[in-house]
Amino acid sequence: MVEKNQLSPEVKEKLKKEYLKEWRLALRKSVPVKERMKIPRQKMPEREPEERNKDFFEVNLGLSEKAARLEASRCLDCANPQCVLGCPVRIDIPTFIKLIEKGEFIQSVRKIKETNSLPAICGRVCPQETQCEALCNLKKATGVPVAIGNLERFVSDYERLHGEVYIPPPASPTGHKVAVIGAGPAGLTVAGELVRKGHQVTVFEALHEAGGVLVYGIPEFRLPKSILEAEVDYLKKLGVEFKMNFVVGLTATLDDLREEGYEAFFIGTGAGLPNFMRIPGENLVGVYSANEYLTRVNLMRAYAFPEYDTPVFRGKKAAVIGGGNVAMDAVRTAKRLGAKEATIVYRRSRKEMPAREEEIKHAEEEGIKFHFLTAPIRYIGDEHHRVKAMECIQMKLGEPDSSGRRRPVPIPGSEFIMEVDLVVVAIGQSPNPLIPQTTPELKVGKWGNVEVDWETMATSVEGVYAGGDIIRGGATVILAMGDGRIAAREIDKYLRSLEKK
Repeated sequence: MVEKNQLSPEVKEKLKKEYLKEWRLALRKSVPVKERMKIPRQKMPEREPEERNKDFFEVNLGLSEKAARLEASRCLDCANPQCVLGCPVRIDIPTFIKLIEKGEFIQSVRKIKETNSLPAICGRVCPQETQCEALCNLKKATGVPVAIGNLERFVSDYERLHGEVYIPPPASPTGHKVAVIGAGPAGLTVAGELVRKGHQVTVFEALHEAGGVLVYGIPEFRLPKSILEAEVDYLKKLGVEFKMNFVVGLTATLDDLREEGYEAFFIGTGAGLPNFMRIPGENLVGVYSANEYLTRVNLMRAYAFPEYDTPVFRGKKAAVIGGGNVAMDAVRTAKRLGAKEATIVYRRSRKEMPAREEEIKHAEEEGIKFHFLTAPIRYIGDEHHRVKAMECIQMKLGEPDSSGRRRPVPIPGSEFIMEVDLVVVAIGQSPNPLIPQTTPELKVGKWGNVEVDWETMATSVEGVYAGGDIIRGGATVILAMGDGRIAAREIDKYLRSLEKK
């Protein structure tokens, strides 16, 4: 008889999958499908709008154990689960949800961490409604999907709050060194994947805290810094080294790092170059890019001034230009910093807004005003060169453009003046140009994005890979993480191929 510990890893994995399949089938039979379909989606508890719009504490409060298990019991455990196909990092969604239903919360989060090192973050900021939940078979049957994101958040929080974060034993060292440039979601994912394979991984980050857009862009009320710190600490315990205040392309180039023994590289420096409309008055005091405004408030904690010595202008009449998640973050931040009027100015209608529906809903509840089909055409300053108003023009929707949304067209003679003392421009950003400028052999597109083979994330330079906003422009956290998983797989292959030469 063959002992269990003598089985090959492949056989063990096969037996494990067979057991899980039988176990999930038994659990599905314990509550008939028709009964599961009658269970209502469990509502995420939230703080009251008039309370939360005055501080930076988290809006969503998380599910209780009872609510989480009940929500998990809505999962039909489909024979052909489409939800997994909607997840860029391919989490085994049915299994982690069934583990919650059974009450095995720690095993559930460990299942998630097989493919996702940052579940507490993804459970909060990923657009599940357009990804995994959009393909949920329960949604097709009833119109209401399983709350996959809320359940992911629940088990990751449960693990952290109960002090049961599991650190897997280190893999046997391979002797290979990898440089990950940028500690955003793509870079953190690559680092976590590769260190578990035994490679020596160093993350080089330009800022003084790890997280990239997670720390400088997303406000505390959506993603508490303590959550991010815990996820980064997990990577450190896995063995990832972090070098902060290190600007690759300035402190050292890729060639310099190669001379220090790094054999493979991942570029995840994001899209930190803000876009402006190039209209008159953009240089007035009080006109910010969303990058600068949110970085001051989030990363440099200007909301806690004077405890943190980072001042930021607290406007009374704030206008944020744009309709995406960044615009929602900026306008809700301005409201929390004391704006009596905080307004979104968006050139299309509400239907075309790219922001998550939950973020729009929260903004509306918190008293944010919306000027749809409106665009600024110039900013007007006072005698001290500070913005005091902006001239806008009304728009109408024309034919669809390349994005599939109807193109906004100005209406002649519809100009009007809006009083403002703070403007935040949130109309997108461009990739960081520093590394391409110092690595001329690195091929980039016309918008400055690093070009890659989308199957492997390999760039035009051997041993150099890239992912996240540096290749996509502005995208989601989970798409960046999906890029990171692909890149990590290919970097591992590349490093092991060097051993055969």
